[in-house]
Amino acid sequence: MKRLSVYIVSILLSSVFVAMPAFSQSFNFPFNDTMTTPFGPAFADVILEPVNFLPCEGGPIALCYYSGPADGSNPVELSLPCELTLDGTAANCECFEVPYGKYFVDINAILNLDIYNDTIEQCGKSGILCQSSNSAPVCTAINNGTFIPGTDMISAFSFACVNSEGIGSTNCEDKTLYAGCMTAPCTRTSEEGIVNCLCPTFDGPFQIGLNDQTCNLSGDNVWSAAYNPNVTGTSPTPPVGGCIPDAPPSLGGCPLLTKNNIPDPPSNIDCGKVCQEYEDCKGSDGIEIGFTCDATLCTSACNDQDLVDLACTGLQACAPTEIIKLEEEVGCSCCASQICGCDANSKTEQAVFDLNQRQRNRGITPQCDINDTLCGENTNNGSSSSCALAPAGAQKSFPLYLLVIGLIALRRFRRK
Repeated sequence: MKRLSVYIVSILLSSVFVAMPAFSQSFNFPFNDTMTTPFGPAFADVILEPVNFLPCEGGPIALCYYSGPADGSNPVELSLPCELTLDGTAANCECFEVPYGKYFVDINAILNLDIYNDTIEQCGKSGILCQSSNSAPVCTAINNGTFIPGTDMISAFSFACVNSEGIGSTNCEDKTLYAGCMTAPCTRTSEEGIVNCLCPTFDGPFQIGLNDQTCNLSGDNVWSAAYNPNVTGTSPTPPVGGCIPDAPPSLGGCPLLTKNNIPDPPSNIDCGKVCQEYEDCKGSDGIEIGFTCDATLCTSACNDQDLVDLACTGLQACAPTEIIKLEEEVGCSCCASQICGCDANSKTEQAVFDLNQRQRNRGITPQCDINDTLCGENTNNGSSSSCALAPAGAQKSFPLYLLVIGLIALRRFRRK
């Protein structure tokens, strides 16, 4: 009887080990194979309600939303195949690299067990308590590179490529193997902008994030997909009566500021702190990253993620909390510096000017050409652009030294 018990236990343990995706044996982290929903474990990527998506801002992250077939049969401009590993417990998926921006994590699909437990403890099991950007522990872990040590980045959802690649839904009701790429580990490849993610697989119904697709792919390829039993979509939706900063307006994203219409800052926003966050977050070259990122990010497309990388990398280490708070409060995208009237240094003005021109060269309309803000100045040849970073009419931060001089003069005047 004792031998039989030992045999049964060994069989169960070996079954669990075989079921463990290959990457969980390759990386040193506590793999989450718990049933996070009644419909499957964490690697089934199940969405039950909109608040399951936790908003984060930072990066880099991988976008595997469009990965699957190798023959280019999907409408994505590039072929982004997902090919099964030999044991079928995982798939190697080619995905887009998104250097920086707003991204979302499905709380039910957090593959690091410790971080999953920390997140549901703070956010609630549904995620309802962490609907502000970067308020969930999982965001911090992804941004600081501790989610799965030894990886270049983690896979999550982003709207970064929607304008060029589209978004939709194809419902696959029959049980089929698919790759659950949410929070999977990813490494860069030799191809710029493309990363390889090792995604665990799950056998069940699912939805593809594009319209009119074939559920069963040929050969060893599978879709990167997710499952919503309510069939109401597998991408984030805006909060009721609100919008998502830095996301496309057509999908519930907050708009850019309109020309000659800069709103006043909300009473609960400290513009001094906002401007200080812009000033404090500099690259090694002295350029203030918040300004360059705002100028580039909200008009970016899949074909200029290298410019986003140039404009935004380093911002995630600065924790621009008051900037994010302002944009969520007002409901606008890439707009905090304009609303608070923050001034950039001359190097930053030039960098913004150059980034705007590089977007124009790729057929992208920068924010400067839309609302006359974040235009920068071309200081290299002595001429300036027609619009500075903070537009006329915006609240301006008053120089402290002028205030001190004024107080001294007033004091002397009163003594006379």
